[in-house]
Amino acid sequence: MPPVVPTVQGPTASTANPEVAVAATAAPDKQQTIVVAALSDPAEILSLEIPTIPAPTAGTAAAATTPGRVELVGECQVAEACIDQFLWALYQRTPKEDTTKERELRKVTIKRKGKLVTVTRSFTKLVDNDFTWKDPKAAERVGMPMMDYVIGGMDRSFKTKLFHTLYAAEAAGLKPGITSAFRDDYRQSIASGLKAAANRSFHGGSLRGGYGRGLAADIVSVNGVNRAQRWASTETLWKWVDANGKQFGIGRPYLAFDPPHVGPIDGPEYASRRGGTKVAAANVKKRQKIVQAKSGTAKRQVAAKPPSSKPASRLAAAR
Repeated sequence: MPPVVPTVQGPTASTANPEVAVAATAAPDKQQTIVVAALSDPAEILSLEIPTIPAPTAGTAAAATTPGRVELVGECQVAEACIDQFLWALYQRTPKEDTTKERELRKVTIKRKGKLVTVTRSFTKLVDNDFTWKDPKAAERVGMPMMDYVIGGMDRSFKTKLFHTLYAAEAAGLKPGITSAFRDDYRQSIASGLKAAANRSFHGGSLRGGYGRGLAADIVSVNGVNRAQRWASTETLWKWVDANGKQFGIGRPYLAFDPPHVGPIDGPEYASRRGGTKVAAANVKKRQKIVQAKSGTAKRQVAAKPPSSKPASRLAAAR
């Protein structure tokens, strides 16, 4: 293992107690963050081979000024500890920003039946929201260190897939970041905007298994010096995930109304929203059964009609 430069001891991982450290080396132009693992009793080796993936084209938002790259150096012998540390580094470097809608009541003057009257109208405005405080408050509520709560609460298999996806995105120069990972019912209840019910969230709601079973994370790009640049590079990151994420087992279930949200493509959430040909075929069969059932009911109703359609008065006259 290469020698470790002066280090700062990092948080302990959820499921192991390895000696994991984060080293910061100053370069002339930028700050570089390096995740280093030094372990004497290897239990599992983490492969860092990255498939050949096209990097963003020149001139895209990914070419903007960026923070230093987060990478793993040396031997990473206990996989889960290194995965947790890498994901935690991406979480720490990411601004927790959102835009929410607020309803505002204003008095306006309008003309009604030739007269000016004052009425109260409702207006919706977009407000920038910083939700950095939410995860610390949720972690403190259950008495857990932040890293254990945010990263350790995710499903182990999902974490591995997410790691390989974001590690490859980092290597491609996309500078991914994590704004939200595990959420318990309380953390979900204080989330803003469009969201699932507190206990139904795939981030870790109690009906989904709770702690250690989180199957969702929200990802953005930290590439850019201001929010507009980061938004543009984030859209590039999402498109990259759509094009390349499946080979790592990661996808975005909701492309329009919740674009940062990613999960495992073999999970129930992705399958229910974007399950591909199998789900489409199942839906077609379901619709066919409904049509057949309605058709059978109509035939039975026609068969039950009386054989004569003559009015009662004409029948009486014929007698």
